[in-house]
Amino acid sequence: MKALSRAIDKFCQKHRRFGIPGLMRYIVFASAAVFIAHMMDTSGNFLALLRFDPSLIMRGQIWRIVTWILFPIDFSPIFLAISLYFYYMIGTTLEREWGASKFTIYYIFGVLLHIIYGFITWFALGWTPFIIPSFLNLSMFFAFAVLFPDHRILLLFIIPVKIKWLALANAAFFVYTITVNLLAGRFMPALLPVIATLNFLLICGYDLLLLLRPIKARTSTKAIKFKKAARKVQREDSRPYRHKCAVCGKTDTDNPGLEFRYCSRCEGYHCFCIDHINNHVHFK
Repeated sequence: MKALSRAIDKFCQKHRRFGIPGLMRYIVFASAAVFIAHMMDTSGNFLALLRFDPSLIMRGQIWRIVTWILFPIDFSPIFLAISLYFYYMIGTTLEREWGASKFTIYYIFGVLLHIIYGFITWFALGWTPFIIPSFLNLSMFFAFAVLFPDHRILLLFIIPVKIKWLALANAAFFVYTITVNLLAGRFMPALLPVIATLNFLLICGYDLLLLLRPIKARTSTKAIKFKKAARKVQREDSRPYRHKCAVCGKTDTDNPGLEFRYCSRCEGYHCFCIDHINNHVHFK
């Protein structure tokens, strides 16, 4: 997991233009537009044109490969609006933290896993699975909780709840869905939550392992390394600057108006300018 995480970070660092900036914003607004079109559809056939169907895709209806992402996750306008709001909030926050490249990889990789699952199910069993983006979007809660476990949100816009407790409730829902389908003999539908979880584990598994380490070991090791590196830097009295970006090399001497920060996820004493604090390969 560590090797994959670092490989993705390095790819994103080298290909900063890769990805779709504001990807979740486009998905949320497009999903809302699809729901409105569905409400206005008198024939009742509109959503049928968007469903994932391998047999129809093989006959040329290739738009179905991606349009299932916009399928309504709820047919209640209120609950749909709340769900889309949370997906928008979490998706845009992940993009700000990771950068557009990594978030695009995360989401598209999840989409590809669902497509592969759908085609394997159809080819192997001759059964067309009903794939909607619910579990794919819910998997973002896990990623958000790994990055910001103590972040509070207002449940129902009233009750403050830490995101880690919502992630645990989300995990319980995944386990419940898998268990119910297995007990009913629906083995292929039981795999859908697993597919979404696999996407999260492949992209964020290493960060999750770091989070699950004992708090004392997790904090003391980083603190010791940071203090040692800081003392080493402070001994270098000949430096003509106070801050220097570890990525682009800009200093506060050459750029007095540029903001510099230190990354809490990097081991050691590493400074980054505001352009690279959320867009760099973490030092391990």
